[in-house]
Amino acid sequence: MAFVRVCGLSELAEDTPKRVEIDGTPVSVVLTEGEVFAIHDICSHANVSLSEGEVDGCAIECWLHGSSFDLRTGKPSGLPATRPVPVYPVKTEGDDVLVSVTQES
Repeated sequence: MAFVRVCGLSELAEDTPKRVEIDGTPVSVVLTEGEVFAIHDICSHANVSLSEGEVDGCAIECWLHGSSFDLRTGKPSGLPATRPVPVYPVKTEGDDVLVSVTQES
């Protein structure tokens, strides 16, 4: 699993998603409740950026239709979305936030 530095921990504001791109994959990085999460940035219901939505605890809400996704699992918690979005492993090393979008074989 290849981890890529996406930003500094000091660049993340609590409950404010940050959009990054890793090898062409759009990712929303979120610091909430003292943890950093990485979730696919495109809503599974509509082709819009989740990083433009609001964070409430461990959920991110799509700004267009209001679907919320669990930052830990990617599962939607309500309609209109019915399909989960991918979540990605995150690790921090000092101030570096590293994310992996590659799958293990």
